[in-house]
Amino acid sequence: MQFKDYNHHSEIKMAEKQTQLIPRVKLGTQGLEVSKLGYGCMGLTGVYNDAVPEDVAISLIKHAFSKGITFFDTSDFYGPHTNEVLVGKALKDYPRDQIQIATKFGIIKWEDSKVVVNGSPEYVRSCCEASLQRLGVEYIDLYYQHRVDTTVPIEDTMGELKKLVEEGKIKYIGLSEASTETIKRAHAVHPITALQMEWSLWTREIEPDIVPLCRELGIGLVPYSPLGRGFFGGKAITESVPSYSFLAMQPRLQGENFDKNKIFYSRMEKLAEEKHGCTSSQLALAWILHQGDDVVPIPGTTKIKNLESNIGSFKVKLSEDDLKEIEETVPISEVVGSRTTDAFVQCSWRFANTPPKA
Repeated sequence: MQFKDYNHHSEIKMAEKQTQLIPRVKLGTQGLEVSKLGYGCMGLTGVYNDAVPEDVAISLIKHAFSKGITFFDTSDFYGPHTNEVLVGKALKDYPRDQIQIATKFGIIKWEDSKVVVNGSPEYVRSCCEASLQRLGVEYIDLYYQHRVDTTVPIEDTMGELKKLVEEGKIKYIGLSEASTETIKRAHAVHPITALQMEWSLWTREIEPDIVPLCRELGIGLVPYSPLGRGFFGGKAITESVPSYSFLAMQPRLQGENFDKNKIFYSRMEKLAEEKHGCTSSQLALAWILHQGDDVVPIPGTTKIKNLESNIGSFKVKLSEDDLKEIEETVPISEVVGSRTTDAFVQCSWRFANTPPKA
């Protein structure tokens, strides 16, 4: 299916007209301003499904921009490398100061049920230079450490990132799946602008400690998989997932776990339709959007209709009582299965402390 490729001047005009639907927010306290909803580009080059044709992927990114989404998330690990090239192609015609590109370094490979990471200063610099080239830009707006290297003191990794900021190659520094101790130590070297973590209605383990710490330090929060890896969008419920898909490996979407978890989708669907006049995915996304002005989720999709649906979440207004009711509809204690595969749990924030700096 082909989507109309608008000329970029008209898209910029449209974005100016339509950004009222998607508010602008400050992410962190260092000066980065982004659209309150970002776009996660990972799925465009495979992982959850087959990669979409390049022209369709570019049209999706352009459509997102035309609707007021200016914050685009990628990584050198996606593809690998091809996702950054795609994002660079899609955004090259737009004024650079109207786009916020986030990319990541640190994951080298995923093999034998293990995620291999590298946070050495030399690797940081080489990755940054390569990402700049693939994206076709002179600077990266937000550069994340994708996963923490537990063999390298975080001060060493951050020291190199700080140099890249001073050289103008990156504007702001982010972390992903970092522990509270690592966040504090990193922030002491150079202010962290954003922390990217899995956060959704059925994955809320960062709420007791990590969210308050980020607020204390002035660090923005960027939830990935805000729809529970498509679960609350109905994807895992209503569509067949290819056996090679990363979704098929998710413990919550397998066998008996899945059979037990399906009830949460049914409950959300009912609550969304009967009380809020929206879809389950819109209610789940509205819930995360209401967690604070410092929270910018980055759902991904390969379909225009889903992108439009995500944007429609801003029309869903929720009171404190509504938020509580939604949380009670998906009680965390009743969700069955780990939030992700063992390999990714092992390199998650719970295991992300680094050696002390010598």
